[in-house]
Amino acid sequence: MGAIYDNERFKQLMNRNYYPLENMQKSVAILKASDQIDIRTMEWGQYQPILSPWEKWPNGSGKAWFRAAGQARIQLSAQPNATPLSKDEHVVVPPNKCALLDASIRKCFNSEPPIPMWMDTKQHRQDDPGSDQHEISLVWEYGNGEDQPPTLLRLTMLCPYVESEKVRVGERAAAARG
Repeated sequence: MGAIYDNERFKQLMNRNYYPLENMQKSVAILKASDQIDIRTMEWGQYQPILSPWEKWPNGSGKAWFRAAGQARIQLSAQPNATPLSKDEHVVVPPNKCALLDASIRKCFNSEPPIPMWMDTKQHRQDDPGSDQHEISLVWEYGNGEDQPPTLLRLTMLCPYVESEKVRVGERAAAARG
């Protein structure tokens, strides 16, 4: 599934909701006005289709969103976490990677002013260790010193390797040639 989200059009569509600050402020207003979500308790995977209706996502990626997000949440929930939420909230250590992701996005959307995010989605390489698992990287940037609230979250979702149809067709052709 990850290959359809490792797509520049998808990334641009999502990042327009979170970056720069003015866009993040508009997204906060949309979520606060929505009767589909509680911005104070929302989880990663819930807000994206509210901010950008999935019917408009490139390559049909919206149709698979809830299944892919659910799988990511299950896998990340099984991964223990020892990383604090952020340097300004170093005593908050969510118990698993999914809880860390949820706490991070809530921090971005619920801070005053909100903290912009820059999202990236990548797919594991086939030979990566754990290439069948989702992973996250959360990197906070601090514009006014690390003891201050962050000014940006760089969120990278690394999705499991999924062999593309193009690769499978090539392998079948090579096998047929002998």
